[in-house]
Parts: sequence; C-alpha cells; structure tokens
Amino acid sequence: MVAPGAPGTKPKSFGPSLKRLFNRLAPERLALLIIVGLAVISVVLTTLGPNILGHATNIIFDGVVGKDLPGNTKEEAIQQLRASGDNTVADMLGNMDVTPGVGIDFGAVGRVLLLVLVIYVVASVFQWLQGYLLNITIQRTVKRLRSDVEDKLHRLPLSYFDGAARGDVLSRVTNDVDNVSQSLQQTISQMMMSVLSVLGILIMMLWISPVLSLIAILTVPAAIIVTAEIAKRSKPHFADQWKHTGLLNAQVEEAFTGHELVKAFGRSAEVEEAFDKRNEELFQSSFRAQFISGMIMPAIMFLGNLNYVLVAVVGGLRVASGQLSLGEVQAFIQYSRSFTQPLTQIGAMVNLLQSGVASAERIFEILDADEQRPDPDPEERPNVDRGRVEFESVSFRYEKDTPLIERLSLVAEPGQVIAIVGPTGAGKTTLVNLIMRFYELDSGCITLDGVDISKMSRDHLRSRIGMVLQDTWLFGGTIKENIAYGNPMASEKDILAAAQAAYVDRFAHSLPDGYDTVIDEEGGGVSAGEKQLITIARAFLAKPSILILDEATSSVDTRTESLVQHATAALRSDRTSFVIAHRLSTIRDADLIVVMEHGQIVEQGTHDRLLTSRGAYYRLYNSQFVGAAADA
Repeated sequence: MVAPGAPGTKPKSFGPSLKRLFNRLAPERLALLIIVGLAVISVVLTTLGPNILGHATNIIFDGVVGKDLPGNTKEEAIQQLRASGDNTVADMLGNMDVTPGVGIDFGAVGRVLLLVLVIYVVASVFQWLQGYLLNITIQRTVKRLRSDVEDKLHRLPLSYFDGAARGDVLSRVTNDVDNVSQSLQQTISQMMMSVLSVLGILIMMLWISPVLSLIAILTVPAAIIVTAEIAKRSKPHFADQWKHTGLLNAQVEEAFTGHELVKAFGRSAEVEEAFDKRNEELFQSSFRAQFISGMIMPAIMFLGNLNYVLVAVVGGLRVASGQLSLGEVQAFIQYSRSFTQPLTQIGAMVNLLQSGVASAERIFEILDADEQRPDPDPEERPNVDRGRVEFESVSFRYEKDTPLIERLSLVAEPGQVIAIVGPTGAGKTTLVNLIMRFYELDSGCITLDGVDISKMSRDHLRSRIGMVLQDTWLFGGTIKENIAYGNPMASEKDILAAAQAAYVDRFAHSLPDGYDTVIDEEGGGVSAGEKQLITIARAFLAKPSILILDEATSSVDTRTESLVQHATAALRSDRTSFVIAHRLSTIRDADLIVVMEHGQIVEQGTHDRLLTSRGAYYRLYNSQFVGAAADA
C-alpha cells in the first residue's frame, strides 16, 4: 500500500492531463481491449469461486445433518421434527438438500473442489496473460514517449536550455518518465482489477442476500471516514519527513562535496553535529508520520472484524430460519472480507496515479515547448567554400527588455584570425553563438561566403565550423573514440594525424593502453590541459573552414598553455578563426582584434594599433599587465 498522506507533487490539471496521458495509449487499442477482456474473465471466475465453495460446505453440512434425521424423505423428517416441537431445525431443513440416513457425499465434494481448483487455475492464467500483455503495452507506450522526448530535445532551441536548470531537464527525461511508467504499470492493472472485483463481489453479495449486503456496505463509509481522518493527521508529518529528508541529503552532499575543505579547516566536529541534528529531526518526523499512518490498517481491520461479527450473527439467524444455507453464509463472509480490500487499493492507486500524472505534466511541458525555427526548404549553399563571414547590422537580445547587441557590423575575411575581447557580459560568446545559429537574430543578417546562414540548413552550416570551448566535453569511451567524434568517417590514420597535430601523442603513449585508454564522462585519468588537447584534435579531424576558440587556454597551466597555443595556431592556419580570449597575451598576433562593450564593437584593429590609440583595449591590457604590478 502507498502510505496515505505521502507527499507527491500534485498535478496542476489532473483531468486533462490524465486524458492526454491515456491518449498516449491510443496505438494500443486492440491490446487494451484484449487486456480488459482477460481481466473481466479473470475477475468473474475468481468471484464465482467462493459461491461454488459454498456448495461444498452445503454438501458436507447436509450430510452431517441428514445422517441422523428420522424418516425416509426430507418431508417426513420435517413433519416428525415439527411434531416433536423442534420447529427451528425443521425450518432450517427447508432450505437444505438432505436425505435422511445418508451421510456426506465425498464424491460430490471432490467434484466441487476440483471445479473450484480448475476455476482458480484458469483465472490465474487469464490474470497472468492480462499482466503480461499490459506490461508489453505500457513499456511500448513509454518507449514511444521517451523517444518523443529525446527527439523533442534535439528540436528545442538553445534558449530553452538557458532558461531551464540542467538537473531539472535531466530529471524530467529520466525520473519523470520512469515514474510515469511505474504509475501506469501499477495503477491501470490494479485499479481495473479492483473496480471489477468490487462490482463482481457486490453483485454476488446482493444475489446471495440483500440484507447482509446492506450490513457489509454500511462499514465502507465508516472505513473511508476513518482513513481520511487519520490520513489528514498524518499528512503534515509526512511533509515534515520529506522536508527533513531533503535537508539531510543536502547537508550530506554539501559535506562530502567539500570533504577536503572540511578536513583542511578542522570543521569535522561541526559537520557531525549538524548531521546529528538533522538526523534527529528526521527520526522524530518519520516516527510520528509512520506511527499515525500505521493506525489505518488496525482501524480498518477492527471495522472489518465488526462487520464480520454482524454478518455472522445475522447470517446465522437466517440459516436457522431457513432463509439461507450455511454455504451461502460462508460464501457471503468470504465476499464481505474481500470487499474492502479492492476499495483500499483504489484509494492507494489514486494517490500513485496523481504522482504519475504530475510527472506526465512535466514531460508534456517539454513536448509543448516552442521549437527552433525549421530549416529552409530548399536550402541554399555557398558556391565556393572560402570561410568569409560578414555581420550586417545584426541586433539580438536574450530578453526583449534587455538590449545586448544592436546593429553590429563586422567582416572576417578568409584565413583571418579575429580575436574578440571585452569584459564579462559584453556579448563575445553571444557573437559566436549567432554564427552557429544557436539563436535566431532579431534583425540584420550573417552571411557565410555570401549566403545568409538563415537560408542554410543547420547541419550544413555547423559541418563547416569547428569549436573548441573553455569547458571541455568528453564522453565515456577511449581517447581515440573521443577524437573521432569530430568526424565519424575518419580513418585511423587521420585520427592519429590529428592527435599528433594537437600534441595528444605526447601524453597518449605514456598511458597504459595508449589511444585505447578509456576515460569517463568527466575526463577522469587525464588532466584539464590534456582534455583540452583532445578537443583540439577533435576539431582538427573535422577540418572546418571556420574555427571558433572560446577561451581554450583559460584553465590550464603555463606549460600546457604553450602546447595548446601551438596546437591552436596550427589549427587556425588556412581557415577563418574567431578567438574569444581574456588573456590578451594569447591574441597579440591576431589579424584583427575586436573590442566589445555592452554588445557594441567599440574598437577594432591590430594589437599595436589599439595600444597606440589608448582606448578600451589599452585599458584592458593595462588592467592585466600594468595594474597588477602597480598594486603589488
């Protein structure tokens, strides 16, 4: 059972979201019809079982009573009993199939039990088939949902990911999809079987005795009221429990993430004290939540036992009066004991379904997000691959009310090295993101070899551009595989040539498995500078006509920086390059240095010319080289 009151994010719009979620099952209509049919047959057979068992009880009871009855027939026995004043037994015999002097017919009992066994076996087989088909149906549906989400992520613009927390997106794609799968798997089968079982049991109870049915049904509202009252009192404690669980997890993660710092400053005792405090708070809230919610089952069992006593007493009186047989009362007791269980399961499944629908809503938010502008059809391509890039009165802003780049114009001739410098937030990285069409322009245009990049397909545009970013990205695999990511069709000879050109060869041979050394997603096993060299080798292999270097040497040591600079210098030859740099010493030999402030180009020229003009570049240069000495 799901603990009542256990907190889960509730859906914003349960009905429409549930309908949309079930619409995802539409391709499985035929399978769902078969599943419902199997469930109905299984429930009908299972529901008939207690009633048929009641016949076996009647046969045994009739044999026990009939063996000692006087007379030759049932009617003679009843007359003799009434004549002797034993009217109660005579009335009871009126609803029994007895033959005086004949004991228990064990052959008939065996046939009834065999029939019940066959019914239960067949019901179990149908239920197994129903569960098997449902599992296939749900998993196929979730597979399509997961594929739709994956495809959607590739169609979303970069601006979507800028405005969404990475952990939240990952949680939607993984945890929420899994939660939807589990919720559908558990709730559809359980709720369908529970609803059918309630209807079947109710029909059988009414068929056996409407009076006893009324007694059994009266306990249901009482159970619901008791459950609701206890759940209401336990819910705040469950909220506290999960609140303190989150605080404890955050405290543990913080302590172990900064484990070295905690040790260095000798704060282990304070960390342990904070943990003990959080742990005690979690213990107290968990104890109260579990204790109060744990009272539900004893309360329901008490009501069930009270119902059992009432049914047994009234049923016994009706057996004595000849209105019911003992087997019917026995069957009714079985039905009444099973009646509340499906109702309890339905309540638990509703809570679980709410959690699943809430996860579905989070997934639907991704599926409903605005997609990037589709590629033009037909697309245009430059006639000659030269690498000339021109910005023509380009304007762009992330937020409508916050200006960033306004009417910017710039020309990068083929083979030139264009260095872009400026303070943080000046728009340097935005400029190269616009070249890659990660964002669409507000106005103006960017042309590549005379063709507006908005009229080119993104795949063709980006196939001509290589990027080396400040934050290196490697995936779990070998060094060779990470380099080959730049060109999957490259031969091993080309891969090794790119590695040598980027100085990867200098450290790869010192590793145990050379280029076949496996590194994890975080680049474990190689240093920050070596990771950067691998990404440069990847760009070498792609052989782009335009190269973008975004702070490629910002996080490496001086010796490695020299290697990276030599590698990037080789990579920049014969291709147009855009270099974003904070270390101005790395871009002195650039053909053109562009100085940006507040989204505008405030200066452009060579290193020497900009220093002579004593403008914005001069101030930036002095802040790095002269200011530090003056402060010292």
